[in-house]
Amino acid sequence: MSQVFLCNRDELEPGTLKKVAGGDAGDICVYNLDGKFYATADMCTHATASLAEGDMEGDLITCPVHWGQFHIPSGQAVTFPCERAVRTYRIITTDKEVFADTSAESEEAELAAASPI
Repeated sequence: MSQVFLCNRDELEPGTLKKVAGGDAGDICVYNLDGKFYATADMCTHATASLAEGDMEGDLITCPVHWGQFHIPSGQAVTFPCERAVRTYRIITTDKEVFADTSAESEEAELAAASPI
């Protein structure tokens, strides 16, 4: 398991996101969706753009370049022109801190891969 510190739990309010340097994993975007944390690769799979610079609405992140969207929990591309999922990371939380396990996909991404639509 390879852990990357993302933020303190109280640092990221519900409905907000931020970009974090992820070392070998590259930049990571961490999201707080109603008190539950998620993490994806920061780079859009369609264009060279930082998802942290996009707009988050509900559980979707919109790329700031061509407005394609990804489902944050699973990483699935949901709006054209994005067609490939964005990499997700499993979240590990303590009482005060949030980490990404860069060696594991989120549980939601694993479920989506096991039962494609």
